[in-house]
Amino acid sequence: MRALVQRVREARVDIAGATVGRCGPGLMILVCAMQGDTEAEAEALAAKIHKLRIFRDDAGKMNLALKDTGGSALVVSQFTLAADTRSGNRPGFSTAAPPDQGERLYLHFATALQGLGVAVETGRFGADMAVHLVNDGPVTIWLDTSL
Repeated sequence: MRALVQRVREARVDIAGATVGRCGPGLMILVCAMQGDTEAEAEALAAKIHKLRIFRDDAGKMNLALKDTGGSALVVSQFTLAADTRSGNRPGFSTAAPPDQGERLYLHFATALQGLGVAVETGRFGADMAVHLVNDGPVTIWLDTSL
């Protein structure tokens, strides 16, 4: 699985003008299931993000994790993280999991993160969403369970 994690002061996702999920302060997490991914990868990714030390401590150093700050998370499905841009000008997405598997693993990831004690809200899989966020830092981290 792949994730793009952004430390945020706040974030929200709207569909047709209505807010369906929000968080802040905490993490905005864009998630993509890849072909062959399993629930084990979703759980490992959730555990890694839960412990990722990217929040400032009292000395201003990135030394605290989401689990230490009590922050929340907004998890949004993002199949375009599977983009293959090695040839041509149009990205290919053939390495992304099929939609039914992608949705199942996306929801499993969100549930796993919530099971670790994080307040989690989500977007809606496959929907046309407007994502709003205020980066904190900015801090943006790319994670991939296959690397």
